[in-house]
Amino acid sequence: MAADGQRHILAIGGFGTPGADFPVLIRHALDLSGADRPRVCVLNTAMGDEPGAYVRMYSRLSQRGARPSHLQLFPQPNVSDPAGLLLSQDVIFVGGGSVANMLAVWRVHGLDQVMRQAWEAGIVLAGVSAGAICWFEGGTTDSFGPELRPFTAGLGLLAGSFCPHYSSEAARRPAYQALVADGTLATGIACDDGAAAHFAGPELAGIVADGPGAAGYLVRADGTGGCTEEQLAAISLQANPQHPGD
Repeated sequence: MAADGQRHILAIGGFGTPGADFPVLIRHALDLSGADRPRVCVLNTAMGDEPGAYVRMYSRLSQRGARPSHLQLFPQPNVSDPAGLLLSQDVIFVGGGSVANMLAVWRVHGLDQVMRQAWEAGIVLAGVSAGAICWFEGGTTDSFGPELRPFTAGLGLLAGSFCPHYSSEAARRPAYQALVADGTLATGIACDDGAAAHFAGPELAGIVADGPGAAGYLVRADGTGGCTEEQLAAISLQANPQHPGD
């Protein structure tokens, strides 16, 4: 359970500081746990458990005093008790890639239910792109090819939909707005690279950003075949670091 007794989810639209040794938004996910040396399990199912991604995350997390582990599912689980591993963590971090493939594999292994148990137990859930969409009912995805399509088989821990890379990928904004406008996707949150939606329990607690410029947006159907977009105020984590000097 997080130190404040809340159930936290941090849905990151994308990393906005190229070359950063340790993304500020990952640091924020660790801070939400309240643990001095948080236990962090990384999943890169959405990239087919690409080994380099695990090596990079182990290095980053270890340098920050975290205690990293990982759960890979290809070609088979790397631990005998995946549920036990996940439920013993302070933070679970999910990387980007194909959200459709990832959720299909998770469901085969029963991890959809384990993730709900982890959330209900107060383990911080965080992720970027596919690792952000997965907590919602759905979102926009290129899982099926280069053209963005709707994905509606998310875990549903959070109501509504999510769109990552909202301003950095030219097709994201119009595709997401069209899908919300016609009801294919529910009202939801979109985040630029460098911004994340922080939920405490089922409610949006706010938008956080790794610096000025990155934003989050509330996108909803207007009832007449269109949609509205409301930019949400963002707290800059660079301006208000919890660990000065990071």
